[in-house]
Amino acid sequence: MNPLSWLLRPQHRLDLVAGLCDGILTALTLAAGKLLSAGDPITVGLAMRVATAAGVSGGFILFVAHYAELRSELVRAERQLNLLSHGQLATTRLGRAVLHEAISGALIASGCSFCGALWPLLVGAFLPAIPWCAIIVALGTLAILGGALGKVVYGSPLGWSTALVLGGVVLTYVGMQLDLVGS
Repeated sequence: MNPLSWLLRPQHRLDLVAGLCDGILTALTLAAGKLLSAGDPITVGLAMRVATAAGVSGGFILFVAHYAELRSELVRAERQLNLLSHGQLATTRLGRAVLHEAISGALIASGCSFCGALWPLLVGAFLPAIPWCAIIVALGTLAILGGALGKVVYGSPLGWSTALVLGGVVLTYVGMQLDLVGS
């Protein structure tokens, strides 16, 4: 199995979607003020720093969420099996499998978050004369992601695209107001 088909497996969908959305929305929130200001354009170094922050925080958040969810499934299984002491399953191969699955999901989400943040910011860095183009690329990427999600989950591709783009617009506005990495 090639790496792309492994990555696109349904059990990785949450990690992919959460990572990409998190990265793009983090980039919009942190860098919108810089991208839309008349000051110095965004640099490749700043794009890398924002993407790294998005990747690390996104990966950590997804690890904690995955691990907590999977451990709660072990607790539920212990109750159903009427085990007398708590935490027994966590000390078995199942516990190690849960940890490995959480780490794997977090690494996927972290990489996707990094790439999701880096992609539009690099466009802004390489096209300094039209830095707002990075915002258009980010919103376009969210629209494509929403359309794909809509098809995969048998929902409305237009509805999903619209919802993700609206979220991107709102966070761009928030980012402009906060101007966290502005001039």
